[in-house]
Amino acid sequence: MTTREASLNRCGWSGSDPLYCRYHDEEWGVPVHDDRLLFEFLTLEGAQAGLSWITILRKRDAYREAFAGFDPEVVARFDQTKIATLLANPGIVRNRLKVESAVSNARAFLAVQEQFGSFNAYMWRFVDGRPVQNSWKSLAEVPASTPVSDALSKDLKQRGFRFVGSTICYAHMQAVGMVNDHTTDCFRWRELRL
Repeated sequence: MTTREASLNRCGWSGSDPLYCRYHDEEWGVPVHDDRLLFEFLTLEGAQAGLSWITILRKRDAYREAFAGFDPEVVARFDQTKIATLLANPGIVRNRLKVESAVSNARAFLAVQEQFGSFNAYMWRFVDGRPVQNSWKSLAEVPASTPVSDALSKDLKQRGFRFVGSTICYAHMQAVGMVNDHTTDCFRWRELRL
């Protein structure tokens, strides 16, 4: 991390770990419209349930390798043999329910793409196609879920997705820039305002 990067004021959750800071600075809250990347974030958010996000970030490369670059068409074809291989992979979170949900979610993801033309079109309609611009002064103000994440969670569950509770959905919305939840003292808050 350069001296300039170290001196930037960031959201308090990013800490001082260079990997976490890079994620905060370059990815978190940046609007994502690429379906493959949306599937990646949805899968990683589900894997993170009950764990810290830095744990998942440290395993991200292993996840990309294990889950075929998060190609939902490939992941949707994973069978029980492949799932058993994944459960033996120390590079990922070896939780059977989470691994199986990634596969079933890939199938549900493809069904959404078929219905809406893209997962991007489906997801972003929950915020009318534009990021919600929040102005939180502190982390304590940032909600864990909102009525929008409640609605997204409910809809995803009806479509067969798993590990998509409202809190996970809100974390996903934050990560892919559907909401700008950088605190107002963070240098990224102003940069991401549209």
